[in-house]
Amino acid sequence: MKKSILTLAVCSVMFLGNANAATMLPVAKETGVSVLIKQANADGKVTFKELKGIVETIKGEKLTLKEKVVLKLNQKKVTKELTNSASSAAGSKSQLVAALLAFFLGGLGIHRYYLGYTWQGIVQTLTLGGLGIWALIDLVRILLGTLKPKDGEYDTTL
Repeated sequence: MKKSILTLAVCSVMFLGNANAATMLPVAKETGVSVLIKQANADGKVTFKELKGIVETIKGEKLTLKEKVVLKLNQKKVTKELTNSASSAAGSKSQLVAALLAFFLGGLGIHRYYLGYTWQGIVQTLTLGGLGIWALIDLVRILLGTLKPKDGEYDTTL
């Protein structure tokens, strides 16, 4: 996943610039990803300056204004993906646990807290799960897999 995001960033910059993206792609995969992972902060975020330095190293020259804009847009995607992969690895969620919480404590909205939807959990707690209707809908959605954790996917599914 990290390789694909960095490849996306490098390729989009290379296609807009003068460099040949086809020849730069293998270099990006070999050097850029390892450098990106080494430079990532503990929370998984990479600054624009770090990403710009990596792409300039791969490209071999300074970036144009157009390339900087594209890189800045893709930097948000890179940071988001790194943050998602770090958070999903650290605190993964189980579909079975969410279903059991919805079944037994659905009226209190505990399953919403577990999945990361704090405000919806508060509203469910105050309304007793929409008098049970909202909790029942959530249980069905969890079992079908359409109600997922806020940070992405379930680690283990039914």
